[in-house]
Formats: sequence, C-alpha cells, structure tokens
Amino acid sequence: MTPSANLSLLWANLPYIDRFDAAAAAGFTAVEVLAPYYMPAKETQNALRRCGLRLTLMNAPPPSYTGAPEGYAAIVDGKDRFQYDMRRSFRYVEALNVSFLHVMSGKATGASALAAMIDNLRWATKAAPKGLTLTIEPLCTEAKPGYFLNDYALAADIIASVNADNLGLQFDSYHAQMLHGDAVKVFQDYAPLIRHIQIGDTPTRSAPGTGDVNFSALFEEIRASGYDGYIAGEYHPGGPTEDTLDWMQFS
Repeated sequence: MTPSANLSLLWANLPYIDRFDAAAAAGFTAVEVLAPYYMPAKETQNALRRCGLRLTLMNAPPPSYTGAPEGYAAIVDGKDRFQYDMRRSFRYVEALNVSFLHVMSGKATGASALAAMIDNLRWATKAAPKGLTLTIEPLCTEAKPGYFLNDYALAADIIASVNADNLGLQFDSYHAQMLHGDAVKVFQDYAPLIRHIQIGDTPTRSAPGTGDVNFSALFEEIRASGYDGYIAGEYHPGGPTEDTLDWMQFS
C-alpha cells in the first residue's frame, strides 16, 4: 500500500503549485488532484517532476466554462456532452500520466439514469487511453445532494453490467460510513471490486482518528485483502496538514 495526498484538500492554505512541494517534504511519493483542469497541464507536469511525485487520480468531468449545469454519466440524453467531456479528460490523463479517472454520475434518479450511466461507461471503457482505470464512487447525500450513485450495491451492479477490466470501484471511508454506517463492513463486502482507496473520517470529512470510522480495523482489513494500491488522504485537516499524517505509517 502506498500513501497518497489529495492536494485538493490537504495543504489548502498553500497555492496550488506549492502543495506538491509540501507533499514531497512530508514523505509522499504520490498525490491526487480532483480537478487539475484549472491549471495548464504543463505547470502540473513541472511540479510533479520537480518533486518526484506521481499523479494517481483525478475526476471527470472537467469544469464547464459555458455556464452549463454540472452533468454527468447518469444524465439522460447527455451522451454527446459526456463523450466530449471525457475526451477532454483523457487528454489531461495522457499529459499527466494519471492512473485512475473517477467518473462522476451527476444528479439524477430512476431506471433511465441507470441505463444512461451503464451505456456511457461502456463507451468510456472502450475509449479510455491504454493503462487508465476508470472508477466510480458512491457519494453521500450530505456531501452531494441528489447524486445518483449513492449506494455501494448500486455501484457493484453497474460495474457488473459494464463488465470491463478497466472499470472498478473507488472506496472512500467517509462516504462508506455516511451511507451505510460501517466503513469496515463496506470494505469487506466490496473488496474484490476496489481499485482505489480514499480515507476521511465522519461526520465532517475530518482527519482519520477524529470521528466515527474504526481505522485500526479498516487498515487491518485492507492489509488482509491483499490490496496493494494507493490510499489517499482526502479530508479537511482542520489545522496544519502535517499534524494529521499519522495514518501514513499504517498504509
């Protein structure tokens, strides 16, 4: 397991580029950025190279500069925009050598939204650059009201329906605990599908060890599962980030 720093949340008091230096100084070799689109890819490339870091994950869709509402994969009749935006994301993925692209569902309900998401993901898994893994992640209502993908069983059904080797589950301890009441049990139930892990505590996405998630048990389960990927700290530090990094020693 390799610890990774989510630079969209950690060191949020620093300018974007300076966060890479802070992560490297703290001992990280990997980072993730939820929306690197706001910065020219070359600047992020230079920061990664200078600090000896790998960019493991980013989100799709890119921001809309036209004022359109945020979409995404589960939006009915949104296929053309989905494909256009995914191609934009793929260009960033290739420029930054990203391993995982989290594909968001957007706000939607019903069977038609489910069908749209499955169809869109089938296209995306075929169009994705070689070596890229697409992920989907259930998000809780407290963080994302109206979000379509709000249940781990639903995510598992979607992954089974798409049936592509380059699509997997993104596990987040904060969302798992908020959605189902026991992040450890969620991990146990869905471990075979999990390709990427993020951690944060409940109920406010605070640093690990400050809330309700049993991180000792969770890390034990992660080790027992044989998972050997990245574990990303994605939480609000509530103070100096350096004071919240004890979890790195367990990953």
